[in-house]
Parts: sequence; C-alpha cells; structure tokens
Amino acid sequence: MAAITITEITDQATWDNFLLSRPEANFLQSWGWGQFHEALGKTILRRGFYKDGQLIGVMLSIVEAARRGRYLTVTGGPIINFRDNDLVKTFANELREQAGREKCVFVRLRPQLLEDDFSVGLFRQLGFKPAPMHLHAELTNQLDITKTNEELLSAMRKGTRYELRQAEKLGIQVTSTTDASALDGFYDLQLETAKRQKFVPFSKNFLTKQFEIFAGAGQALLYTASYEDKLLAQAFIIFWGHEAVYHYAVSTPEARNYPGAYAIQWAAIAEAKQRGMTRYNFWGVAPHDQPHHRFAGVSVFKRGFGGDDVAYLHAQDLVINKPRYLANLLVENTRRRVRRV
Repeated sequence: MAAITITEITDQATWDNFLLSRPEANFLQSWGWGQFHEALGKTILRRGFYKDGQLIGVMLSIVEAARRGRYLTVTGGPIINFRDNDLVKTFANELREQAGREKCVFVRLRPQLLEDDFSVGLFRQLGFKPAPMHLHAELTNQLDITKTNEELLSAMRKGTRYELRQAEKLGIQVTSTTDASALDGFYDLQLETAKRQKFVPFSKNFLTKQFEIFAGAGQALLYTASYEDKLLAQAFIIFWGHEAVYHYAVSTPEARNYPGAYAIQWAAIAEAKQRGMTRYNFWGVAPHDQPHHRFAGVSVFKRGFGGDDVAYLHAQDLVINKPRYLANLLVENTRRRVRRV
C-alpha cells in the first residue's frame, strides 16, 4: 500500500481546484482565506496530502499569536476523507508536528464535518477534546438555491414573503460594490450596531483586508439597502465555490421600520444563483432551545427564508502544553460567559 506524503502547496490553482471538487468545502479553507491571514501578519501553512502522486486532501493551518500563548487553528478543514483511517492519522500527526514547530500551546480545529456519533467519536479517538469556545459558525442555516424563485418563495415563512413584497412595493433600493473604500462606512455602522446589539466588533483592518482579498478576486460584494436616501442595512457577502455566505451585516435604527435586510438577502440569493452556486449559507444561528441566545432574533430572520439547519462538529482542541492550556481555559470560559456565546 502506497504511503501518504505531505507537501507544501504553493500553486493557487492546484489548491482551489481540489477544493472546488469537494462539495462540502467553503471559503474557510480557500487560498484567499490564507492570503487574508497573511495580510494580517500571521503565519499560515498550506499542506497537501498525496497518495500515488494524486492529491487526496488539503489543510490550511493558521498560527495565532495570543498573550496567553500561541495556538494553531484549522477552520472549515481539513478537507479530507474522514473515513480513510490512514489519511486521518496522517493529518492528526501533521497537526502535532506543526504545533510543535510553531511552539503552540494547543490546536483548535472546526472541521467541515457534520456533528454526529461518527465525528464526535473520531475526534475523541484522535485525542481531541471539545473546545471552550466556537471557532467559526457551527450551527448554520443553509438554503438550497437550485430551486426556482417560485419554489423558494413558497417555502419561506409567510412573514418573510410579506417583507419581500413590501420591499418591492416601497421601492427599497439595493446596490452592491467591490470598492474596499466602502468598508469605512460599514465599519462605522458596525460600531453602532455592536453597541445596540451588545457584541464585540471586528477591527477595521480585519474587515478591510478580508474584503480586499475576496472582492479583488470577484468573490465578495458589499450590499447596501436604502429607502428615500435613508441608509437601512449593509451586508458583506462572500461568493466562493458552491455557496454564497452571509458573512457580516450591520443596520441602522431605521432598519426596524423598513425591510432593507430582506431585500439584501433576496438580491444576494439572485446573484448566487446567477453565478451557478447551489446553496446560500446564512451562517450562524442560535439553537432552537436557547431563546435568550444573543443571536436568537437574527436567527428567526435567517430561518424565515426556508433553509435547513446544518450542524457541524463543535470546535475541537488538541492539547500540546497542558499547564498553559489550563490557564487558557480559564480566560476563555470567562470570555464565553461575558459574550453569551
């Protein structure tokens, strides 16, 4: 039996073409996501797993430098066949070696793998443990956009259909841009939204660099909804591979009175359909049994479009330095309670 070899991948086409062949992959393992983190000054590692000269898996790892200790993250990956025992063992060993070389306290991974008995048991056997914090959206709401518009509308919540009709009737205007300078206003509005909805905002550099990378490749749009010159809402949508992702959004107090956010979603869904994508990912939603979750309200909005909840395996930690990891646990458990996540 041929051994699995690991090689650094330096060619973007090789990387992204492999991901595009895997329907579960999304932007979190894309070449652009690595470029974005490099632009933030982070060390990234792109590794390909080969067998008999054929690429059978990829893994993008990111080194995070925190005051509580360096750690390694793998978001939405690796993209491998998790039923291949040899490949799974190889990827886990590679993670340990990467963490050791980069002097990391632990590895945090959120695989693009559905949460079920198989995935939970697999990562337990590999020596991982559930992380105290999520890494990226785990419970998501995803809409099959291969359906006709009539089919999509009929599957929506009655209230959502009404808001879309109102947006059309009122003449809500929706525009989009790839101009990164528009992120200045988006960032300012994010600060206002964060105060109102009590969440920790992203830095201007974080948002701008990310938009520059993806919009520069034709893979992101910033949408704006307005009514009679009143700004209502904005959304940063990523279009990558097989899906569009409702990644970040902001709104003004006026948005409570007008269906601008609904109009943005319908416009973004139309764009995704035009690009030949198969799903629209509304990103994170709150569990149904947590009505006081800080995302409960926006989750009702997202689910109103008729998508299905898709739960990925909760973020998993691989401990490298136990004493320092325990100190990190104390910090993160406190942070989780404060942020109500």
